[in-house]
Amino acid sequence: MTVQKSAIIFGATGLVGRHVLRELLNNPRYGKVTTVARRDMNIKHAKINQLIADFQTIEEIKDQLVADDVFCCLGTTRKKTPDLQEYYRIDHDYPVALARLTKANGAKALLVVSAVGADADSANFYLRMKGQMERDIVAVGLDRTHIFRPSLITGKRSEKRRSESLAKGLFTVIDPFLIGGLSKYRSVPAAWVAKAMNRAAEQEHGGVRVYYWKHIKNQL
Repeated sequence: MTVQKSAIIFGATGLVGRHVLRELLNNPRYGKVTTVARRDMNIKHAKINQLIADFQTIEEIKDQLVADDVFCCLGTTRKKTPDLQEYYRIDHDYPVALARLTKANGAKALLVVSAVGADADSANFYLRMKGQMERDIVAVGLDRTHIFRPSLITGKRSEKRRSESLAKGLFTVIDPFLIGGLSKYRSVPAAWVAKAMNRAAEQEHGGVRVYYWKHIKNQL
């Protein structure tokens, strides 16, 4: 009989995180799925274990952050978090801290959503932040680290974003022309990213892997 694994999802209330939660609850490989969020998600399921915490309180529950696989789908926006220090703390410091805490508790794999163009030395604040997050998570040294670098992520969000709606319309037009090396800039449905993360977690190879649009699509 196959021993079931356990998983933790950070950011399960977000666009990608909600799809990841659905994937894992439907995956027989997982017997327990822990979510960490700032509020009760009001979801009832035999597998689910909900923990309430944020960056300020995560240390209080660190002993409960035990799982084989860790899915990090955290992220905010400049509009929601105009303070750049706070933005950096949410999108860089929090994921890196989670990687360290979960590794200390025995986690073997970490799967994290980053962004296309992430570069620790970029002149662009957002891309530099994401690149530094990737760099520092890799330095934590889990057995397996899967980094997902989507471009525009599409799907139904809980809040409306006018700029994102405009971008989605633009990408509908330009996506077919983004071929070859440019395909990594294509928009990608959140459900695709979640499915790819679920599939990637099944791999047993060690080291670091980076996934762009074509790699995400190939995991479907």
